[in-house]
Amino acid sequence: MAIWNNEQEAREQIKALVAKYYRNFKEKNEPYHDGERITYAARVFDEKEMCALTDATLDFWLTTGRFADQFEKEFAAWIGVKHAHLVNSGSSANLIAFMTLTAPELGDRQIKRGDEVITVACGFPTTVTPVIQYGAIPVFVDVTVPQYNIDVTKLEAALSEKTKAVMIAHTLGNPFDLSAMKAFCDKHNLWLVEDNCDALGTQYTINGETRFTGTWGDIGTSSFYPPHHMTMGEGGCVYTNNPKLHRLILSFRDWGRDCICPSGRDNFCGHRFDGQYGELPQGYDHKYVYSHFGYNLKVTDMQAAIGCEQLKKFPSFIEHRRHNWDSLYKALEGVQDKIILPAPAENSRPSWFGFLISVNPESGLKRNDVTRYIEEHNVQTRLLFSGNLIKHPCFDQIRSTDAYRIAGSLDNTEFIMNNTFWVGVYPGMTDEMIDYMAKTIIEAVLEG
Repeated sequence: MAIWNNEQEAREQIKALVAKYYRNFKEKNEPYHDGERITYAARVFDEKEMCALTDATLDFWLTTGRFADQFEKEFAAWIGVKHAHLVNSGSSANLIAFMTLTAPELGDRQIKRGDEVITVACGFPTTVTPVIQYGAIPVFVDVTVPQYNIDVTKLEAALSEKTKAVMIAHTLGNPFDLSAMKAFCDKHNLWLVEDNCDALGTQYTINGETRFTGTWGDIGTSSFYPPHHMTMGEGGCVYTNNPKLHRLILSFRDWGRDCICPSGRDNFCGHRFDGQYGELPQGYDHKYVYSHFGYNLKVTDMQAAIGCEQLKKFPSFIEHRRHNWDSLYKALEGVQDKIILPAPAENSRPSWFGFLISVNPESGLKRNDVTRYIEEHNVQTRLLFSGNLIKHPCFDQIRSTDAYRIAGSLDNTEFIMNNTFWVGVYPGMTDEMIDYMAKTIIEAVLEG
């Protein structure tokens, strides 16, 4: 029976038992055998994450706390921004990023109902959902193949006197043309929100300066859902270099309140009872003043504790993803008459989330036949999210209304909806798994 002399000693012994539990019951040392199920993504962790989670659990603070503070500081330093704020998901990160731009403090640049936001229909819905729910108008622009990102040659045609922002995701690690996009947004004084949920760790160079994606725009967002580049289980992040946006992000994340007191601390500003706000009485408790219609989207400290350990491993995750993507590309080069292989954006070094493949319709193949064969041979596949979001049931009640606008045609978006799929390259994949995936994909397209 354990005898503990103090709390710290108890914690260390408990964590030592957790580490032993991981090594005995969770650690996988068996080699891969052909035909075993290969998922498109999986968590990559060890006893460090389990011990950090245990440490946070023993605190029993439960909400945002010391681990969240630590992660925000370390993540901001790593990605290269001044301000990073954790939220409970990548979708919430997109919601906060957009709602921040609706704040009246932004003056003429405030997004109002009826204003337009340029985006794409070929992507994940929560990049677009906040725009529609608020009452702004998404303007859908087509994408390119095989980069699978917005066609920047069509930006000027999408512009109107109502345009206030561009909000687009980098696709599966491959960045959109940030050089052209930055020039466009700067020229027309538009906000740029980079949905970086599928591209964390991707680098992009403009005029000799290299930065991580998510930091070139006004606001960047990330997701820490289990399939993503690193995980907290659930979780996300909103980041910026703009001090005004930083303050607004915190307000919208934390109930819309005006107060900036850290969680569990009162009167941080020293003026809790002497302000005048709205039509409230003089001296109304600043901790209960609400300047915006906000939410409670904070992350828990248990999630943040996992993230602190994941962040230490993250550079190796990125390199392993690149290795897996490169290996798969080389293995599939011999069947390019049957399929279209992906192409990285110029001036970029992607941190790949997945490997995109489009079936070449001229080959006579059908995407569903190919993916059915691959799935039947225990390799998990995914489509490029919505394919064409406008075609989904969520648009049934607003289809062909002025709730959205299409700039030009969406021919490539339609092509992707019908012909494109992807497989994973997550860092837990071994060379043997990559080899089996490539073999299976080749069989699928040659036998189809």
